[in-house]
Amino acid sequence: MMHQPITATDPRAWLAANRPALPVLFFAPDALRSRLDEFHRGFAGLVTFAVKANPSPEVLATLIDGGIRGFDVASPAEMRLVRGLSGEVAMHYNNPVRSPDEIAESITHGVTSWSVDDAGELAKLIAAPLPAGTEIAVRLRLPVAGAAYDFGSKFGATPDEAVALLRQVARAGLTPAMTFHVGTQCTDPAAWGEYVTACAAIAREAGVTLARLNVGGGFPSARGGDAPALAPFFAAITGAMAAFDTPPALVCEPGRALVADAFAYAVRVKSLRSGRAYLEDGIYGGLSEFPTMGTPRFVAVAPDGTLRGAAVEPRVVFGPTCDSLDRLPGEIALPEGLAEGDHLLFPSTGAYLAGVSTSFNGYGDWQQVTVARL
Repeated sequence: MMHQPITATDPRAWLAANRPALPVLFFAPDALRSRLDEFHRGFAGLVTFAVKANPSPEVLATLIDGGIRGFDVASPAEMRLVRGLSGEVAMHYNNPVRSPDEIAESITHGVTSWSVDDAGELAKLIAAPLPAGTEIAVRLRLPVAGAAYDFGSKFGATPDEAVALLRQVARAGLTPAMTFHVGTQCTDPAAWGEYVTACAAIAREAGVTLARLNVGGGFPSARGGDAPALAPFFAAITGAMAAFDTPPALVCEPGRALVADAFAYAVRVKSLRSGRAYLEDGIYGGLSEFPTMGTPRFVAVAPDGTLRGAAVEPRVVFGPTCDSLDRLPGEIALPEGLAEGDHLLFPSTGAYLAGVSTSFNGYGDWQQVTVARL
């Protein structure tokens, strides 16, 4: 497996020594290993990783080294990436919309579990055909609150649709399972309990025994605050499993909750004006999630690595492109002593940065640096 050398003790030390112009994504492998260990110790089932959250080969290799034996993949390209690192780990294709070409290639990669939320999509899999006994996880959606944004507007079958799909899966000689996703950055453990209980009722009505229940991702990251304890979420899931007559094996597929807090992102202050600040990156690059997820707590780092003072003033913060939409939401409390050439260091940026950054207006370049701690 690949291991990146530790180049500095922490981000501030590296920034002071190098004074980079490009944004820097700092990766602390030990933080990732620690979070993975927390999942392995507390979750009563198979822990997999949603590749879409961070497709960096360094991240995937660190997870495989740490005992990950399965990945949630959303496309053949993600499958090829995983297979380039391991020919043994399981792959679960839980993007429920696929073309026949994608299905055919995925079979060659040895996908072991597929999700469906629609009869037409299930028919494609049956016609492929899939090997007899292949696991098919029917994806459920419920009007459950508690997440930063809900995935149910795009994916998921209603309870009645899920009953019908499970029966079709069983009739086709495939292995029935279920899956769901409570939504990203969900802070309410009860959301998982409600879904698990509903899955038990749906399986009972369908007259099938589920082989596995995939409780998805959605577990929260710190977002610059205190790291949320995972134990209450695991306890809610375990407690709700009593609703099953025959409890299925459990699977989870965290993305953000595994990788976000193992990274921090440093962006240089490019220009300051009265009431405004312009950064070297914005919403078309590494800060793309900020309009939907909000701006996390951050620190301002002077060129010598020291922190700017606590006194703040609100400013509108823009990215570097010529688009006026390229701004962080609201007004940001920036230190009064902030100067051009300082860096804003944003924590919890390991999810959905590497995969979604663009090169709009010629911006979007950044470098990754491995550090001992954040």
